Amino acid sequence: MPDAKTISFYDGSAERYAELTHSNAESDNLKAFMALLPEGGSVLDLGCGPAQASAYMRDKGFKPDPVDASQAMIDLANVRYNIGARKLTFDELDMVNTYDGVWANFSLLHTARENLPRYLGSIYTALHSKGVFHIAMKVGENTERDSLDRLYTYVSVDELKGLLLDVGFDVLNIVEGLEIGCAGTNDSFVVIRAIKND
Repeated sequence: MPDAKTISFYDGSAERYAELTHSNAESDNLKAFMALLPEGGSVLDLGCGPAQASAYMRDKGFKPDPVDASQAMIDLANVRYNIGARKLTFDELDMVNTYDGVWANFSLLHTARENLPRYLGSIYTALHSKGVFHIAMKVGENTERDSLDRLYTYVSVDELKGLLLDVGFDVLNIVEGLEIGCAGTNDSFVVIRAIKND
């Protein structure tokens, strides 16, 4: 079940969020992810927000499937990009051997820590053999709310790497950095690219 306060923020701030994150649509991490995909590959954009990444991937010849738990984000994405975005929660992930890649860019951090193994397992199942997974999370130890009342589960780099290995992924690349988010704080983050090991 999605956190109601987090979804309420995104439902009420879709336009603002889209403007704040517009420059991320062509990020180096997205380009590195796409470079690992087969030509014309299918990608689940999990927690797509306004679907800027999906629109960019579509422009580059890929087949994105953008999903989000916020109806306002879905509506905005479809108005802006006519991209077929649809409402889907992490709990509803039931695809099997469907995608060449999954892009989960700062979306899974909005779930409770105890749910992460189950959701990562669902993502693993949704990927084709040798499918590529991008996950970005904020780095830390606790689960707490930010100043905008969004639920955040912070992870250490080793913790996230361990969760991926436990599911069966092989870790390809780890990127760490700092970024100012929607709440205005400069937070540490980690990006991991992994591959389905079967």
